[in-house]
Amino acid sequence: MKAYEAIKLGEHRGSPRLWLQGMKAKIAGFLPGMRFSIRKDTAKHALILELNQFGDRIVSRKVQGDKVIPIIDINSSEALSVFEGFNSLRITIDDAGITLQPMAVELAKKERIARLKAKLDAGEPIAIGSIAHGGGVLTHALHTGMSDAGLKARLAFANEIRPELLEHAYEHNDAWDLKTIPLTAPMQDLAFDPEATNSLPKVEILEAGIPCSGASLSGRARNGAGHAESHPEVGHLIVPFLAIIAKVQPVAILLENVKPWRNSASMCILRNTLRDFGYTVHETILHAGEWNELEARTRLGVVAVTEGLDLDLSQISRPAPLARTLAEVLDPVPEDDPSWDEMAYLKRKQEMDAEKGRLGRKGTNFKMQIVSADSRSCPVITKGFSKRRSTDPKLAHPSNPDLLRQFTVVEHARIKGVPESLVEGLGVTLGHELLGQSVCYGPFRAVGKLLANVLLSVHVVKELCKRAAPLPQQDLFGFEVGVAA
Repeated sequence: MKAYEAIKLGEHRGSPRLWLQGMKAKIAGFLPGMRFSIRKDTAKHALILELNQFGDRIVSRKVQGDKVIPIIDINSSEALSVFEGFNSLRITIDDAGITLQPMAVELAKKERIARLKAKLDAGEPIAIGSIAHGGGVLTHALHTGMSDAGLKARLAFANEIRPELLEHAYEHNDAWDLKTIPLTAPMQDLAFDPEATNSLPKVEILEAGIPCSGASLSGRARNGAGHAESHPEVGHLIVPFLAIIAKVQPVAILLENVKPWRNSASMCILRNTLRDFGYTVHETILHAGEWNELEARTRLGVVAVTEGLDLDLSQISRPAPLARTLAEVLDPVPEDDPSWDEMAYLKRKQEMDAEKGRLGRKGTNFKMQIVSADSRSCPVITKGFSKRRSTDPKLAHPSNPDLLRQFTVVEHARIKGVPESLVEGLGVTLGHELLGQSVCYGPFRAVGKLLANVLLSVHVVKELCKRAAPLPQQDLFGFEVGVAA
């Protein structure tokens, strides 16, 4: 390639107009008085200008002082018909001549919608990709919600840094099938490995829960960071996430994170880049209690859809409120079971922190969170719950006020509304880690159903697919990628 430029297609006397002059024409060897011909490639929406001594067009010229400037002027609806529906074009110049095509983003938008419609028309399941998969709770909730709406979906690939979590999901998460591709690697290693990403299938939905360690209040306090991006391990992951989006070209994107992430630099980068990729970004705050989940977990939900698709997150369905208590989800643990403990060291720490507060010293925020079987909600249970940390909730003994216990892994799952099958056979540490870094199930099942209804909107899909021919399987960077799974 000798040159590249982004331009806008003009208009003159009611017809589209292409006007090139100066440097671009000279680099291509199109000099005043030379003849050239126009060749169309309708499959690629491309127009190729080739020097040809018998061509039916001539390079014009303009004189500025002592300079003679070559001009290529094409003002014809017939000649420029391959660009119908497109306004932004890219020019590439090489030894073969001058090639004009719609901008890669415009082609990508058309290809995404055409691919979706082809699958819907054929009755094929849409493909979903999962990044930062964990144990696949978000994935499972999304698939279930789509099934609720009557949309068939399959998990094309799942990326996760921890092999033990992918192994467990492979065995126990029925969103997986025999063709799901496990991608066990740090997200950034996967995203910038051309051999790996060029082999990834295109998907209709890409979902992720980008690690929130740098954005959560506790994470910022622990790392002394003023912003999420300073976290050395996860603060930069928005960059590889966007690179993967550019590769697999989803019709829609679902992302969840902690509420403070909404005001992070990463979220600003995501909003603006997805806009430039041809998506409309929608955001909402999901309170698990509104879906009758017992954990008081609030998450940021971000759904981006290809421009033209009509999504309204205020239409997420919520069930009728139910009066629930923790008693519904507790295992029948005997009152003399050894899991009941005074946890005297945590109580002493609470007293010490209170004393520090009275003296105006650091440590005033500590307070144990104790719930009972009659409690109507439970504070957030984190991934480090198995460490018996002071700020995670504890269950009070039904008759002895001095005793407390940890929730079991299965109880933890029920508190979040997560199917117990997703943690079947897991030990205490890994089970709580899987659940603690996941989502409450109900809200994201509802998001999945709403998103499925948007994708199933045949009228919208047909309107967007007008004049959309099959396009090359390329990402936004122009590299060929695998076909849709």
